[in-house]
Amino acid sequence: MKKGIHPKYYPNAKVICSCGNTWTTGSTKPEIHTDLCNVCHPFFTGEQRIVDTAGQVDRFVKRLEAKEEFEAAARQRAEAAIREKEERKRRRRMIFAETESQEPGAESGEAQADEA
Repeated sequence: MKKGIHPKYYPNAKVICSCGNTWTTGSTKPEIHTDLCNVCHPFFTGEQRIVDTAGQVDRFVKRLEAKEEFEAAARQRAEAAIREKEERKRRRRMIFAETESQEPGAESGEAQADEA
């Protein structure tokens, strides 16, 4: 081994977990802090727990809520467009019904009465 290029090795480095569990191991750092260990990891405990590292779960929940809000707004816009289209159809039917209900010869009958 070359001298001066390797980091210092600590044979009794202390590892501290966020749950409070501690143990010693060999490392290039004298003290190591970790989020999970064999005592608190869900794989070993069988517990269904979400481990939030750097707010990833919160960001995911926010994205999910934003998506649901966007979909709800899109659904409302689509429903409003359908209602508007149905209203236009109803108005056209009313106009068509009014024009059909008028007698077809009424205007020509008035013209004939004026001539006489």
